[in-house]
Amino acid sequence: MPPLSDAQIARQIQYTIDQGYIPCVEFNEDSAAETHYWTMWKLPLFNARSPQEVLNEVQQCRSEYNSCYIRVVAFDNVKQCQVMSFIVHKPNAGGYRY
Repeated sequence: MPPLSDAQIARQIQYTIDQGYIPCVEFNEDSAAETHYWTMWKLPLFNARSPQEVLNEVQQCRSEYNSCYIRVVAFDNVKQCQVMSFIVHKPNAGGYRY
């Protein structure tokens, strides 16, 4: 899948917030979620009201873990499960400004 543009990333995060899901930022040295656990960057963003709040956390995570994959995850607090995730930073790759 091609990299998401900045606008596409913001729209995905806005959709997450609009659905009432809780966004969270995670990172890992490898993008294979099936074989590796991802590390949570801080706590989930329970009070996030705008995509920019989430993107600020992505930028902070990226500045500290630039050699890692970074993704945004959405949790459904009613079903108590993860409902979506997407990668927003790939190490040594073009695109993905955040």
